Amino acid sequence: MAEKDKPLLIKRYASRRLYNTETSDYVTLEDIAGFIREGREVQIIDLKSGDDLTRQYLLQIIAEHESRGENVLPVDVLNDLVRSYMVPGGGVMPQFLQSSFDMLRDSQSKMAENLTAMNPMAKIPGFEAMKAQQEAFLKAMTGGMTGAPGSGWTGAREEPKPSSSGGEELDEIKKQLADLQDKLSKLK
Repeated sequence: MAEKDKPLLIKRYASRRLYNTETSDYVTLEDIAGFIREGREVQIIDLKSGDDLTRQYLLQIIAEHESRGENVLPVDVLNDLVRSYMVPGGGVMPQFLQSSFDMLRDSQSKMAENLTAMNPMAKIPGFEAMKAQQEAFLKAMTGGMTGAPGSGWTGAREEPKPSSSGGEELDEIKKQLADLQDKLSKLK
């Protein structure tokens, strides 16, 4: 099994510090959020008891973003989530959310595939740089949500490879991308 296909194992020590078993260093909640934005699945295990703490830490990441004023979920959705916990058996909300996110990931994957599949523009010099710019834009517009692990597209911006004839074009595209990212960050 490829390294990226299996969940990144994070161990929580008694001191509540979180330890990344792949890189052998301590990580923060923000680091874990970054791994998830990059398309990695994570699993957080209590070292002493062996309990799976993943759900509680993922909820904590969302709560911290909400407390900083980053509206992760609309109030109506939060109310519906609370209501769904009050229904015996949990209601249909968890299945609905799972299906919705699965459809979103599938749509993003298909959109990325359509950028290259049977596209005559793929042969144009500088196309890879334009594709990377589009992917970065899509990632920014979807709040960092990425394609399904193993789908081949994570939404992460690949560094374009300079061509021998299009170095100036590539620099211009990079400048345009930086300007777009700056404008998007100001919108937040």
